[in-house]
Amino acid sequence: MKTVAITGASRGIGLAVAEAFVDAGWRVLCLGRSDAPARRLRERGDARFVPFDAASNDSVLTAARAVHEAAPTLDALVNNAGIALSASLAKTSLEDFARIQQVNVTAPFLLTQALLPALVAARGRVVNVCSTAAKKGFKYTSAYCASKHALLGLTRALAVELAAKQVTVNAVSPGWTDTDMLAASVDRIASATGRSAAEAKSTLEAMNPLNRAVQPREVAALVLFLCASEAGAAITGADYTIDGGETV
Repeated sequence: MKTVAITGASRGIGLAVAEAFVDAGWRVLCLGRSDAPARRLRERGDARFVPFDAASNDSVLTAARAVHEAAPTLDALVNNAGIALSASLAKTSLEDFARIQQVNVTAPFLLTQALLPALVAARGRVVNVCSTAAKKGFKYTSAYCASKHALLGLTRALAVELAAKQVTVNAVSPGWTDTDMLAASVDRIASATGRSAAEAKSTLEAMNPLNRAVQPREVAALVLFLCASEAGAAITGADYTIDGGETV
């Protein structure tokens, strides 16, 4: 049985990815702050909870040790955990900026580094969940955009570095996806403009030609393709955009 470790597996895209891998017959190590989703997933397959807080380097390294004990050879790592911040540059504190970089860049760097021996042993695959904010600038998101650009750069550099070890490293960059992050943005827009939540959501959905939010299960299917398919074995250093055409 193949094994995958997924960060931020408690909700949103991470949970959808965990569900996709469990349904595909993989052993899934759910790294997150809540064990409830992993307990529910155990009804469908082999799912295990590993406590993980991307804001703490100690927690990241402790989780890495737990993963290595559970899977001395690791077939796939999905660095999905992330946070966002919407604020003008003038209102973005240094503490906020550092927190965004820690969760979105430092934690994936540190976890991948710590799990590299297990990935090399399995000729494994790494997928970093980036964002359309890794490809273009959005106002009021300087810290978030900087972090996602950095994660994409890390992806490309590691793809070149680890190719000789037969470890692939790719990125998946979703646009607006129907998760808690989208709900929070809808609430901010509604509060700032006086629009209804439905109107605010429609504004965000209209940013792409499909005129709808991406579904977490759609992102999960793409991640599963990169990690599990035969075709994915020859793909590395790629950035797959899944945004309904937003960045076309």
